[in-house]
Amino acid sequence: MTINDVRGVLKGRVLLPGDDGFEQATTAWNLTVRQPVAAVVEAADADDVAALVRYARRAGMTVAAQPTGHGASGDVEGLILLRTGLLNEVEVRAEERVVRVGAGAKWGQVLAAAGPLGLAGLSGSAPGVGVTGYALGGGVGWFSRKYGFASDSVRAIDIVDADGEPGRVTAESDPELFWALRGGGGDFAVVTGLELDLYPVPAIYGGRVVWPGHRTREVYDAFLEVTAEAPRELSVWINRFQPPGAPPMVTLDLAYLGEAAQAQDLLVRLDKIEGAISDSRGAVAVADLGTITVEPTDPTPSISRAELLTGLDADAVELLSAKPLDPLINLQIRHLGGALAEPGDGAGASGAVAEPYLLSMVGLGLPHIADATRAKQAEVVADLKAYVSGRKPYTVLSPGETAAESFSDGVLARLREIKRARDPHNVFRANYPVLG
Repeated sequence: MTINDVRGVLKGRVLLPGDDGFEQATTAWNLTVRQPVAAVVEAADADDVAALVRYARRAGMTVAAQPTGHGASGDVEGLILLRTGLLNEVEVRAEERVVRVGAGAKWGQVLAAAGPLGLAGLSGSAPGVGVTGYALGGGVGWFSRKYGFASDSVRAIDIVDADGEPGRVTAESDPELFWALRGGGGDFAVVTGLELDLYPVPAIYGGRVVWPGHRTREVYDAFLEVTAEAPRELSVWINRFQPPGAPPMVTLDLAYLGEAAQAQDLLVRLDKIEGAISDSRGAVAVADLGTITVEPTDPTPSISRAELLTGLDADAVELLSAKPLDPLINLQIRHLGGALAEPGDGAGASGAVAEPYLLSMVGLGLPHIADATRAKQAEVVADLKAYVSGRKPYTVLSPGETAAESFSDGVLARLREIKRARDPHNVFRANYPVLG
């Protein structure tokens, strides 16, 4: 049987090079990433996934599963790209505070379904990000300081294993695989569905405050003061921001799990900074959490780099604010800590993040500025070398980086052992494989 023969077995589409729609189907969310795959399979359901994996196992081929293409590394030459976007069902069981999602569901769908019931999942900042890839890689979002990684809220995982057999993985049924899949990436099975905990959300206060660039130092100082005493219910992220053709700006994005009056007391320091250009703070519906940061919802060409920081002080702020931002569009620092630094007994492979801040830098991936963008990112990291830990969360890895940068030696060794035992013929490849 050839890959072309699979067309007669699957209900979904099989696209080969030269077919109409093939190039579009290979496109990652980051348009600078090219995916030179041998074929694209758009699964119609979990049975399609199982049939494809059985074929790949017999043919000695490798499958890379991507619901949305967020986080793609481009390391997929000659592979079969499995699109699971059609497996996008969302079922909220409010009485259990659980949501079941198909592999292709996006966080915006989950929040829209759970929000009217007074519940929310541990989503990130962008509603278009897929739940599965985010949870498999850990997932750091608005409520992570309160509840930890999204991966640690996973209760059960529906998979297809390396032999093409469907299964259901829980802490009781297969503790080793359950541990690996919650934060270790998608190297061990194809996930067709997840069950995740939901959390009560009586109220959310949040929004974005924007100041002109000359207020950058003042805003950084306020950020340090607020985050030094912030309760776990409050997440605050600072951005040096300069869209193409626009003047420099500095913003604070924030979300508070609680009532407005409590949040306003915690954030009174921000009101002492004059000259705000805009201020969207107010009550936020769960379904509207993705509007706080106003991130792009369509694929874009970008170059990103992230680093965990061991701390921030006045010297670090001087380094972060002294130089022009160009050619970067955004330099963001997220306050971490809280539950992220204290994993529970049932934590997955993401473990704990001792570092209290996450630095992320983004620039356009256009050919004429790509080299300058990478050079600027390297310059920022070099300036902050005394604060950079060298580790970074799995979900913010960028092309050219490896899973080894996300895990301790002991965790990586355990993940590799599980990979060799569960997928000895390398039927699966994650965006950032543990054996890479």
